[in-house]
This record gives sequence, structure tokens and C-alpha cells, in this order.
Amino acid sequence: MPTVDLAAGPVHYVEHGDGPAVVFLHGLLMNHTVWDEVIDRLPAGFRYVRPDLPLGAHPEPMRPDADLSLRGLNRIVADFLDALDLNDVTLVHSDWGGALFLTAYGLDDRLGRLILLPCEAFDNFPPGLPGKMAVLAARIPGGLALALRQLLVSWLRNTPPLLGWMARTPLPDDLVRTWTEPGLRSKDIRRDLAKYVATRFIATELVADTEALQHFTGPALVLWSSAGKVMPRSHGRRLANLLPNGTLVEVDDAYVLSMLDRPETIAQAMTTFLVAERS
Repeated sequence: MPTVDLAAGPVHYVEHGDGPAVVFLHGLLMNHTVWDEVIDRLPAGFRYVRPDLPLGAHPEPMRPDADLSLRGLNRIVADFLDALDLNDVTLVHSDWGGALFLTAYGLDDRLGRLILLPCEAFDNFPPGLPGKMAVLAARIPGGLALALRQLLVSWLRNTPPLLGWMARTPLPDDLVRTWTEPGLRSKDIRRDLAKYVATRFIATELVADTEALQHFTGPALVLWSSAGKVMPRSHGRRLANLLPNGTLVEVDDAYVLSMLDRPETIAQAMTTFLVAERS
């Protein structure tokens, strides 16, 4: 995998294609592979870039003094776009909603469009029962390592406190192994994850920083799941109304990880948006 060396540390990524840049983000304890079922269904003529953010499934630790708070992660996303000199980017959000705050932090100058799959927004940080369990695991000595091992047991990870409310269809063992291997291998990867989870979330600030999206004037597709308990359905509608050029498309029979539950539907909606905005 190619790597860019940022001030906070190395960020690995995969990419293919050529043309306008589409950058895919991912959630906690996941990496670029969460998009594998969608990426080959998307149209040619675009440069698809998938970084592994330091959210617990990244292959190489960040520097020990790296700021991995919510604001620090936004700086990493912005620095990544700078390092690859990507402009007029379509930024795709899923699960982790922290990068919605690029506009609030004045770091969105390289963004041209947004695609928002179910993700944290407003005061939903950390999101639902899975988010609260991640915070709890990070506070208990050895808790993150234990949680990672539990994710390898299919019946455990399919319970609501772990990943049962994240995907409607059971997640494949091999996919989950790619997410858990870095953290089980390296205590420094777990350190990076713990630093982010230790972010102090203040509800009023989270809401205000989300609502700063009213100043993002580029086209935005809110591709939100109509089912599930982690990312409220109402948040999709609220985001679409907040964004000046927002369009809402609701996806049935999918939870947070709709790209795994309904890859064809997600790819088609993204294709329609990307091609329309290119023409």
C-alpha cells in the first residue's frame, strides 16, 4: 500500500482510476476494506482513494505525540488531501462522522461535494450502544484487546453492544480479521485508538459543529438507511435539510454499514450522483 507521511504519522491508502477525486472514509475499528463490495461497481473516470485512518484498524502506528482527538483527526484528513494535492474532492462519510466538522474547523477548502452514509452527527457521539461500549473498553485496562478478541467470535460480534446493530447481514469472518489484526498485533495501534476514544464530547459543540454544514454550498448526497438504531433516521433528513444543496436518498433494509448490506443500491445511488455532478 502507498503511504503518505503526515505530521501526525504515516497514513496508508489504496487507490485506482483517474479523474476527479473521490475519497472514502470509514468508521472505528474498520479500514478501507469496508468499501470492497462497492468500489468495483462505481463508474470509470474517477480517482477512488481509500485511506486507512488511525481509528484502530490502521496498519502502522502514528507518532506517540500525535493529536488523535476529534479535531486532530480532522487535521489528519485535511493533511491527507493536501499531501496528495487533491482538489474539488467528493468526500464520502460512513459511521465515523468526525470529518463532517471540516467545515466548522475551516479545513474544507479542498472539498467540492459530500456523500453522507449513516454516520455520527449532531449530538450522536459516540453513536448508540456500540459507541458507548467502545468508550467503556478503552477505559478498562486491557479492555480494547479483549474487545478485539470478542469481535473474532461471530455470535458475540453479532450482539447489539458490538456489531449486531451495525450491519443487517452478518459480517464475514475474513473481513473482521482484517479489522482486528492490527490492534491485536500492536499495543501502539490500541494506544492510537484509545487516544481518539478519550475525546471529550460536548453535546452543544457537536451540534454547532454539525450545523456549520449550512455553510457548505457544494452538492451533497445524504444516502441514509431507513432502518437501524445506531444512526437515527431523523438525522439523515435533518442533514439533507441543513445542507444548502443536499439531496436525501433513503435506503431500505440496511443498517449503518449499508455498503455491506446493500452494495448494489449504494453503488447505483453514488454513480448517479457522481456522473450528474461531472457532466
